[in-house]
Amino acid sequence: MNENYRHRRLLQLLLEKKALSTTEIVEQLEISPATARRDINKLAQQGRLKKVRNGAESIQFSPIDYQYNSAVINNIDEKQRIAQAASQLCQEGDSVILTCGSTMQMLGDHLCGRKLQIITNFIPLANKLIENNHEDIVIMGGQYNRNKAITLSLNQNESPYAANIMFTSGKGFTTEGLYKTDMIIANSEQRLSARAGKYVVLLDSTKLGQQVGMLFTKLQDIDLLITGKNAEPDLIQSLQEKGLSIMLV
Repeated sequence: MNENYRHRRLLQLLLEKKALSTTEIVEQLEISPATARRDINKLAQQGRLKKVRNGAESIQFSPIDYQYNSAVINNIDEKQRIAQAASQLCQEGDSVILTCGSTMQMLGDHLCGRKLQIITNFIPLANKLIENNHEDIVIMGGQYNRNKAITLSLNQNESPYAANIMFTSGKGFTTEGLYKTDMIIANSEQRLSARAGKYVVLLDSTKLGQQVGMLFTKLQDIDLLITGKNAEPDLIQSLQEKGLSIMLV
């Protein structure tokens, strides 16, 4: 486990547990006590955790950076599980597209440091990857949209970006497919999806059954839905009967 990936994993554990002893860090990351102490010291110097006696504590970040403040992000625990499951789909050497949103930021944390090309127009995610020395990042160009913290291309031609997997999210999901509310973002993502080998939707279970905004992707064009285990069983059954692959986490 390289240092960048180890740091991401430690910070993720602190978000979940709020505090960890050095012994717990050693056990969770399967590292030596000396490595654990070195990681704590380095991350504390960077202001990314709080060093305490015999361990470390999580610290709060600004919500504008899309950090994991439970007061800002709904269903954070479920979204963390969804992001972790999504990360396991990625193989070494893959090229993956991540769109915008808190679940994508969490997925980026899982992927950071791995031998993957990450393509995104989500600026907070791109900044985090750069800060944590991820080696292969493609930032899609275009006009910066401050409200969404993304870049949007005005080019209406076919996207030049291709990937093994495209991960996206939305505001609703029914037996018709995935719904989105922002037409500008939807138009930009539509061109990306055409060149992705696999199209994967990451959506917390509260959004299932919701018909919100516009139908963005028809059900038959979605390869996999990853959602929470608390999803409505009848809807899950209906989706599966229509041929959709679903991962409940």
